Amino acid sequence: MALNELRAIATFTKAVELGSIRRAALAQGVTPQAASQVIAQLEQHLGVRLLHRTTRSLALTEEGQQFLDNTRPALAALDRALKVAREGKDEIAGPLRIVGPKSSFAAVLMPVLDEFCNTHPDIQPDVRLDDGIGDWVQDRVDVGFRIGVSPQEGVIGRLLFPMQLIVCASPAYLARHGLPASLDDLAAHRCSVFRQRSTGKVTPWFLDVDGDVVQRHMSPTLSTDDTELELEAVLSGQVLGQLANFLAASHLRAGRLVPILLPHLSAHMGLHVYYGSRAAQPRRVRAFLDLVVARLTDAPEFVLSDRELSAAWQAWRRVARPRR
Repeated sequence: MALNELRAIATFTKAVELGSIRRAALAQGVTPQAASQVIAQLEQHLGVRLLHRTTRSLALTEEGQQFLDNTRPALAALDRALKVAREGKDEIAGPLRIVGPKSSFAAVLMPVLDEFCNTHPDIQPDVRLDDGIGDWVQDRVDVGFRIGVSPQEGVIGRLLFPMQLIVCASPAYLARHGLPASLDDLAAHRCSVFRQRSTGKVTPWFLDVDGDVVQRHMSPTLSTDDTELELEAVLSGQVLGQLANFLAASHLRAGRLVPILLPHLSAHMGLHVYYGSRAAQPRRVRAFLDLVVARLTDAPEFVLSDRELSAAWQAWRRVARPRR
């Protein structure tokens, strides 16, 4: 239905409700002449007379009464829909569609999501974790998280924290196999690698060498497409591996893992949050984004300082005599 027809019907029903075209015009902020003209155009468009009108009063024709009876429920439903839409924009409730990487991201997202849902219990999270990148518009995503660059044009991205890639080993592994003192020593060690689930390709280790990030393809003792399994394998002492900070931080701080080859730690990628224009976002989306930024920007529980990494290394050195 064209917008002018909708306005004409609204003017007609308002005139019947108030008993006067002049009052309907005042209620809609138009002149009486304009209101009268739009009703006349509606009658001409329909090919029937809807109102008997004089200078003092108006009355419905039989066709007008039938038309009013048929249109009034639809207009009431439209008013309700408009009201719900306006209220929904300012209400922190309803569905919240979130996408993010599958690999080890649940531990990053869940504390923020838990806090948000406890504060706003009428939120209905719809979370999909997938290492692939889909069509954010088609999937009607409200908020997305990705490691690396923006997945789609027209999406706004914000860096939350750098992803530190740290070569780690358990104390048990180092006691059994010794400490690799250089990158070349890794060839003699039991290393793990991550295999991309979507492509089957093995991800190389990313290492800082004299300020440049280089890729090194390792000869793996263990390969897996599950980062949690890789972490458990490193913790058990089966292998050493290059782990992301948000996966390894708590274990490094507790001494369950030891950071090794620290000069070669790389942090060239980061965790980003993505969203559309904030101008048209529902309040629930804006509120969640604000909490994400507040809790995850340079998140200290995941980002390890140089001092922390050095302290973790020195703590192991004080209690062990690694073989070289």
